[in-house]
Amino acid sequence: MPVDPHRRPPNHEVRNVMTENTSSSVGVIRVGDDAYQDLSVRGINKRFTAEPEAFHVVTGTEQVVNAVREAVRDGKRIAVRSGGHGYENMVGDPAVQVVIDLGEMREVSFDPERKAFAVEPGVRMADLYRTLYERWGVVLPAGDSATVGVGGHVAGGGFGSLCRSAGLAADHLLAVEVVVVDASGDVRTVVATRDPADPHHDLWWAHTGGGGGNFGIVTRYWFRSPDATGDDPREALPRPPASVLTGTVLFNRESLSRTALRTLVGNFGRWHENNSAPDSPYTALFSGLVLFGRPREGDPGMGAVAFVHVDATRPDADRLMSDYVSELTAGLGDFPAVLPTEVVPWLEAKKALAQAQDAEIGRQKVKSAFLRRGYSDDQIDTLYDYLDSTDHSNDSSLVSLQSYGGRVNAVAGDATASAQRDSVIQAFFMNTWQDEKLDETNVDWMRRLFRDLYAKTGGVPVPGEENDGCYINFPDTDMADPEWNTSGVSWEELYYKGNIARLREIKAKWDPRNVFRHTLSIRSEG
Repeated sequence: MPVDPHRRPPNHEVRNVMTENTSSSVGVIRVGDDAYQDLSVRGINKRFTAEPEAFHVVTGTEQVVNAVREAVRDGKRIAVRSGGHGYENMVGDPAVQVVIDLGEMREVSFDPERKAFAVEPGVRMADLYRTLYERWGVVLPAGDSATVGVGGHVAGGGFGSLCRSAGLAADHLLAVEVVVVDASGDVRTVVATRDPADPHHDLWWAHTGGGGGNFGIVTRYWFRSPDATGDDPREALPRPPASVLTGTVLFNRESLSRTALRTLVGNFGRWHENNSAPDSPYTALFSGLVLFGRPREGDPGMGAVAFVHVDATRPDADRLMSDYVSELTAGLGDFPAVLPTEVVPWLEAKKALAQAQDAEIGRQKVKSAFLRRGYSDDQIDTLYDYLDSTDHSNDSSLVSLQSYGGRVNAVAGDATASAQRDSVIQAFFMNTWQDEKLDETNVDWMRRLFRDLYAKTGGVPVPGEENDGCYINFPDTDMADPEWNTSGVSWEELYYKGNIARLREIKAKWDPRNVFRHTLSIRSEG
């Protein structure tokens, strides 16, 4: 019988959905249809174009079930997309025949039975923040890009500018609805919860950092903080600060010598080593230091920019800001341009972060690393050699070092699938260009930078005293390539550390046919 996609099944329930195949009522877009080309190029990384036999643009759980059932019945390879922010070619893989597009599943509501916020996977971050804040005054501490979809982001852990004060997005995950396929090929929906007594608890755990496209298709999340009490939705998630004290420091390229870069990046690292404990007053501060590559020609622009956000409602906000900026710029003389601070409403501050983060558009290669300690002088010299050179063919390149730790590190590494729980900095590497003919050259440039930066650990940030692996929401297939990862440490250990064994078991249990797979998907065997 028909199933209402908005009916919330009770805890621990598994539903077999026995509806007739109604994919004709779904937006099934095939080659030659008007919308096909738009859907093909919707991904953020313009290096990749998705060209499946069909896109299923779904609007509810039942449609997802039917689309998966049809693909399994016909032996078609599936890929899943929510916001389209995958930086690797998971959706555009030529082997993919059916793309299930969740982008139109955008409902946000409060579920009074679960006392939690129900969020569909196609909701974009900007819409989620606005809805939660303007209707209920709360926030999910997730990423800063406006257009990232909730679906894959939360499954990968999800961090952003509130992580130091409120943890990861996945730390607030109460339950998840997932469309799965069993060993016989039957398609069903499962609601898995945070309750350890839930027989499907392991599937919930896998979606707190195991990454998207591994175990099934998420059709709904429910969010409620672990320490929340009562029925009031205004108390179910953290409240962001009503206003934010913002600061900016500019570093002119021509003054940012090799020695100055050592000082600046060293200061940033040492500060975070000393001020990222879960009980530090500096959990109220989030900062980023963005190092820019030198353009091939023309105005050299800024060598680096630092931005700072502090909870302006704290009585010591001005002091926290001042002390941080003083330590960041110590030893650099008077060349850093410290702009006047400004107090702005929280949502406006979040929008400004999104505008900066979403500015780069084109063909891209990205990499990531978690740092337990700041970079050494030798590593900073490597960054200088690459970023200050004009021997490249990209339009822009950057290395973004962002605050981590704080309340993120109050959670045990195995309590969720997000294993990096004692890092203090998250590093993001990206270069962007437009010409397809320059793909190989630009990908190689980024690969060499990363390899040389981590030369002492086999070209990758092997978890240890200084490094803590990579972030699965910034997937990088080079981590699985022995040409670029010579460490002897598997890509799975880089992303999941000691949690990989449990994730493999969950994969074998919930996706025994390996229906949901991609280049960096979890395998049930080692």
